[in-house]
This record gives sequence, structure tokens and C-alpha cells, in this order.
Amino acid sequence: MLDTRNIYPLTDFQRNAKDFIAQLQNSQKPIILTVNGKAAVVIQDAAAYQDLLDQLELERSASAIRRSIQEAKEGKDIDAASGLNQLKAKHGIPD
Repeated sequence: MLDTRNIYPLTDFQRNAKDFIAQLQNSQKPIILTVNGKAAVVIQDAAAYQDLLDQLELERSASAIRRSIQEAKEGKDIDAASGLNQLKAKHGIPD
């Protein structure tokens, strides 16, 4: 959730970019910049952004694993040899 206390006009950022960058690096929290009083962009420290991407990838992987476990419980799984043969047939790869 974005902290509504971290909303600033773009002009403030332009005038004080170094201070804002230091704040971003220290807090690891994003800042919302406004144009004409409306939210326009969100800026974030690069390390915090990478952490966000890593968390997203982990969640996607965990979701795929949960889905696979559920499919196996429902009997929708196949053995590796059958799966490989299906992929070969689908892509026209000879045995």
C-alpha cells in the first residue's frame, strides 16, 4: 500500500532531486509524484524495486507449484516419459 504521506508535486522533485533520491534510498518506500494535483508517477529506489520483482517472481512460482499439486491430487498429472512424448508430437520432433 502506498503511503499517502509520500505524495509530492513533480516540481518539488525536480528542484530537490538529490534529497528525494536520498530519502528513497533510506526509506526503501516509493514516492508518488503529482502533475496538476493528480498522481502521475511512482518512483522507487532501484534496490527496493528489485526486491519487489523478486517477491513477485517467488509468489508466481509458489502459485504454479500450488496449482500443480492440486492438479496432481485431481489426477491430472502424467509421467515424465508421456509428457516428453506429447511435447515431441506437438512440436514435430521425431523420436
